[in-house]
Formats: sequence, C-alpha cells, structure tokens
Amino acid sequence: MDRFSAMQTFVRIAEAGSFTAVADQLNVARSAVTRQIAALEEHLGVKLIARSTRRLSLTAEGTAFLAACRDILDRVEEAEGELAGRRGASGGLIRASVPMSFGLRHLMPLIADYGKRHPDIRLELDFSDRRADLIEEGLDMAIRIAPELPDTQIVRRLTTCRLQVVASPDYLRRHGEPTHPSELARHECLAYSLVDRSSWRFKVDGEFRAFEVSGRITANSGDALQEAAIRGMGIVYQPDFLGSAAVAEGRLKVILSNYEMPQLLVCAVFPGNRFVPQRVRAFVDFLADALGRDTGVDRRPDPV
Repeated sequence: MDRFSAMQTFVRIAEAGSFTAVADQLNVARSAVTRQIAALEEHLGVKLIARSTRRLSLTAEGTAFLAACRDILDRVEEAEGELAGRRGASGGLIRASVPMSFGLRHLMPLIADYGKRHPDIRLELDFSDRRADLIEEGLDMAIRIAPELPDTQIVRRLTTCRLQVVASPDYLRRHGEPTHPSELARHECLAYSLVDRSSWRFKVDGEFRAFEVSGRITANSGDALQEAAIRGMGIVYQPDFLGSAAVAEGRLKVILSNYEMPQLLVCAVFPGNRFVPQRVRAFVDFLADALGRDTGVDRRPDPV
C-alpha cells in the first residue's frame, strides 16, 4: 500500500463526503477507492470512516487522522512548492472551473499562452457558469464573477468589470428608449437565470435600488441573451465584456448610462482548508498580472 496516496484519497473522501465522487475525480472504479481505504484502516488498526446506506461520516479516530493528514500533505505541498519556485518550475495538473463567456473571451487566450510557456503544466478546464463545488468535484480553483463573495471563501481578486444595459437600435425604434430604470417595467427584458431574474439594480438618488423587470426570454447564457438582444427581442442587463464588440459595431446601443450599476468582482476562488499548491498560485499570479494589463476589462487586480 502506498500510504501517502492512501492519505490523499482519505482526505478527498472526507472533504467530498462520497467514495463515488472521489472515484470520479481520480477516474478509477469506486471499488479501487474502497480497497485503498480498507487497506489504510487495516494498517492503522482503526476504523476511519463509518459507512451507511445513506451517508458517510468520520469516526473519532478518523477526525483526528484527517487533521494530521491535512497537516502532513500541506507540508509536503509547501516543501515541493518552495523547491519548484527556486528552480522556476511549477508543473503538474490544474483543475479549474471557468465561466463560459468571460472564459472564452478573456481567459482562454491567456490560458493558452500560459500553457505554451509551461509545457510541464496540464490543464483540465470546466467551462460553465454554474457554481461548481470545488471540494466535491476535486477542483483546484474556480474563476467567479459576482458583486461580492462570502467571507468564508478563500479568494484572490483578479480584476473587475461593470454591468451595462443594451438593446438593438431596431428594438429602441419600435418600442422607445427608456430614460429611467422604472421605465424598464414596460419593456421586454431578457433575464439571466443564474441570478435574480425579476429585478435589476441601479443607483438612484445616491443609493442602489432594485427595479422590477419581466420578459418572455430567460436563459443561463449571457451570449444567448445578447444574441436575442441583437435580433431585437428585448433589453439585456449584462457585464460590459459581453457586449463591447456589438456596441462598437453598432448592433447594440448602451442605454441608461447615466445610472450607475453594480461593479462585478472577477476572483479566483480556492477550496477551503487546503494548501494552495505552487503550480496553482503561479497560474493565478499570471492571470492577475495579465488581466491587469488587459484593456477589455476594468483593471483592478488585488492580491488577497
């Protein structure tokens, strides 16, 4: 039995709460994971995990062993990271969740450039706007875009972007251009389903207020909503990085620009209670530096 590998697997199971999830992460059969933990328990002479048909929980011995394993694994990661930093190396696998539209427009060119510079790095990317569970899915990091993130998450702010309201010239000719956020209630508003779809926020009289909106089209893709807006289907409230090209080409027009909208943070988020490996830190450093020089986003990198 490889005790170091077994410890890594045990920590993964304790964090994910599932043998099956860890087997999927490692791309092995569930039985292989079960045998590895059984061998570890036999070696230690204690039961680490109490199994039932419905759920999994750690025994008292398992809880104590988990803390020790995390400490040992973090120390090993840290030692390897220091050596890698000294020799300029940061190889290995990085598994990351990346937002779809921002990822394709701004991150993928940077990621490809990083891959060329570091041929010893392997990248496994999940392009999706859903909020992936980093621990359960065995991810090293995620890029998140939101007005704010919980204090409980370990984050590094990379940059910021702004929201804007846009519609096609054709739609505005047919339906008129709103001059105040309250007028949006009379328009077809294209809603992003992964946030509050019933209201949009604007600063009016010195404070942010929510204004009710409604419409016939709701989608979980900013690109899909923008395409609907270009085709005259309604008004969309979206990050400026989505519509900048269409606005420059005259296919969309920015409206209600006199009213401030919330700023969005673009952050790297890491799993809690886990040492961040050198290869991941180096990758995030690169993204923060590159996004700070990218003229397509609001450049405010902020190490945390």
